[in-house]
Amino acid sequence: MRWNLLSAESTEIQNLAQALNANSALRLKGELASIVARLLLTRDITDPEAAGNFLAPSLLCLHSPYAMTGMQVAVDRLAAAIARKEGILIYGDYDVDGTTAIVILKTAIELCGGSADFHVPHRIREGYGMKDDVIERAAASGVRLIISVDTGIRAFRAADTARRLGVDLIVTDHHLPGHDGLPSALAVLNPNQPGCGYPCKALCGCGVAFKVAQALMEKLLDRPDQSRLLMSFMKVVAIATIADAVPLTGENRVFAKLGLDALRAPVSPGLKALLEVAELGTGRALTSGEVGFRIAPRLNAAGRMDVARDVVELFSVKDATRAREIAARLNQLNGERQEEELRILEEVEKRFQEDPALRESFCIVVDGDDWHRGVIGITAARVVERYGRPTLVVSREGDEAHGSGRSIHAFHLLNALESCADLFDRYGGHAHAVGFALPAERIPDLRCHLENYAREHLTLADFEPMLDLDARISLAQVTPELLDALRRLEPFGMGNPEPVFAARSVRLLQPPRIMKEKHIKLKLNCSENREQRTGNSNWRHSVTYDALGWRLAERARKEQLLPGDMLDIAFTVGHNDHPEFGGLELTLCDFVRTAPVCRENPDSSAAKAASE
Repeated sequence: MRWNLLSAESTEIQNLAQALNANSALRLKGELASIVARLLLTRDITDPEAAGNFLAPSLLCLHSPYAMTGMQVAVDRLAAAIARKEGILIYGDYDVDGTTAIVILKTAIELCGGSADFHVPHRIREGYGMKDDVIERAAASGVRLIISVDTGIRAFRAADTARRLGVDLIVTDHHLPGHDGLPSALAVLNPNQPGCGYPCKALCGCGVAFKVAQALMEKLLDRPDQSRLLMSFMKVVAIATIADAVPLTGENRVFAKLGLDALRAPVSPGLKALLEVAELGTGRALTSGEVGFRIAPRLNAAGRMDVARDVVELFSVKDATRAREIAARLNQLNGERQEEELRILEEVEKRFQEDPALRESFCIVVDGDDWHRGVIGITAARVVERYGRPTLVVSREGDEAHGSGRSIHAFHLLNALESCADLFDRYGGHAHAVGFALPAERIPDLRCHLENYAREHLTLADFEPMLDLDARISLAQVTPELLDALRRLEPFGMGNPEPVFAARSVRLLQPPRIMKEKHIKLKLNCSENREQRTGNSNWRHSVTYDALGWRLAERARKEQLLPGDMLDIAFTVGHNDHPEFGGLELTLCDFVRTAPVCRENPDSSAAKAASE
């Protein structure tokens, strides 16, 4: 693994650190201010005001929803529908982002005095996107306004159908528009559409729906109610934002930070039941990891394995008993999802063992008969994690095929699909996540085209794992005060990764302890010579640190680590809450033996060559 120290200018670090020092509310002084300043700069946060908003976000940091193109038209039409008691249909998607967007917008409409029905497509029977027959049934029942959430940016046919039937369509979406322009709707709200000056381009679908709700409540509700209601929505928007893996920067950070804090004390019976089945207690702020790995999979399981309407009901139900029933059902579906995912992964792994060409692919395309469409996306993500290559997983269902893809940082997957658009019946997505459908007979053509395309746009260096390091520090600088400062940067996630530090020449004090045959625990301390230890911080050099290395046991065996060995380590800083042996704890990202320092000897040409 290649280590890459992120760069930051020393003068910029010094200037921002002075500003942090001067901000009494932040309580960051001395070297802590300098470390945090460097971390902010590596996240492209350069001025004091932006730094203050990042470290202490509030509702005041939200942008005006009217900065989004189409917002005024959309809100005026929604307000008119509410005033006239018109039927409104919210057309969503079956994942966490789509279902929570329905919850947000439906609740906002009802709070403003209106009512709205909703439609969540069945993943298998209907598939992704807006369908004509749903719009036709809605029009026949008297609906004159349909608003999409987390879908619709490429729904040209559906928009034409709505127009023909006299139904106004408002599209709210965050997926990238195609080259064919925008659908012919009354209003299109998408920060990624051409000409839209909205500052946060990386909103998830629920985030866009939240902005509509915000604008609608500003128009129709008394001001004292608005802040309270916006905060009540934050919990749901935070879950969607984290689950959809959008960057946790800008406005998304406001959603995530405030929402996770609010989840300390959930009020909704559905949220309480969901936290219970996910084995997450209340009374503390959840982490983004807990949302991403414990909450989101259970919500996604409804759409992946069954019917996503359960998620909307979970967030809406008032009866605690019913909420627990739905949460238990989602928990069961998640278990079934895990089993199906494992089955497909085992088949994929067998393909890799049997097919050398697949192992050498620059873009992996694997297909199988009747693989469950609900789990092929997460399966693709697992293959990317394991092999470090862009991956498409395709399920063949007779003459049809449905696929989902995930990518690496260096490869724009949607652009790759755009380069062979004629192969697909439909497709869409982002730089690093796509979905598509095509005739099964075209899968070999897709595999061949994407392999050639990837070889033109990638090099072997793009596949080499790289570890970004935020800063080099001494192990003696790892203190409870540093951990408190780092917690100000939470929640971590896409666009705001957990800070990774490097420390050079730390000493291994005991043989590595192997845990469950796969993991290691090392006991480390600083290794500076006594003559280097000066000042009041001498005692810090005698402090020992536990360092956990997940799945690093095999590495430790190969290295034959022994007490007294000197290591360079890359790590994150955390806390073990165990009542008996808790305290500061490091999590190893990587380690290497410390390279010897060669000092030039005039009589030794070998030493001179080594030093060069």
